[in-house]
Amino acid sequence: MRMIQMALMLAMLCTSSILYAVQAPTAAAAPLTPSELLKPSLDMLQQTVGELRLEKWKGGTVRQEAASNIQSIQHDLQANLPSLLADADAAPQSLRSALPLLRNLNALYDVVLRVNEAARVSAPREQIELLAQTMASLDGARRTLADNAQETAVEQEKQLADQQRALRAQAAAPPPVVCAPAEPAPSRVAPKKKRKVVPKTAPKATPAPAAAK
Repeated sequence: MRMIQMALMLAMLCTSSILYAVQAPTAAAAPLTPSELLKPSLDMLQQTVGELRLEKWKGGTVRQEAASNIQSIQHDLQANLPSLLADADAAPQSLRSALPLLRNLNALYDVVLRVNEAARVSAPREQIELLAQTMASLDGARRTLADNAQETAVEQEKQLADQQRALRAQAAAPPPVVCAPAEPAPSRVAPKKKRKVVPKTAPKATPAPAAAK
């Protein structure tokens, strides 16, 4: 008997859990800020350029150019990107803040690409593989940021088109007919009744007493 009761209790608990899981609303995940989106790739890039050992590369102009490009990457990571990321985080739906960040990321990627090409002909294999992984991570992050900016632009363009359509419809609509207020009906004043004037009757003359004979 006790086992049956325990089984029934477990069944009720399971049913309640399933119903709660079905009825509980799924919370939408908040979109990532530009800093949150790019931080893993930028940290990886910072670590990669710090671990490159140019003394192990083949000597020549290729290594010299790589050294100059690495300094440019480090300068950009430390001096330029922090302010651009702060502006983009402050207004994540603003293309005015996103576009400068995207332009900087594209220029940064081009410099990393030149370092990677130089490494393929001069650097040891492990450094070539490390640069390739870093480039793939940075490329994926910048593409995601570009896609987000594209979606924002499409949404803002749609909102602007809807507003213009609503304004055109409002301008084309006929003006509302304004009815003049009805004049109040003249009030009927009951005519005053004329009072009958009763003529005053003259008092009757009293006859004089007769004289004694």
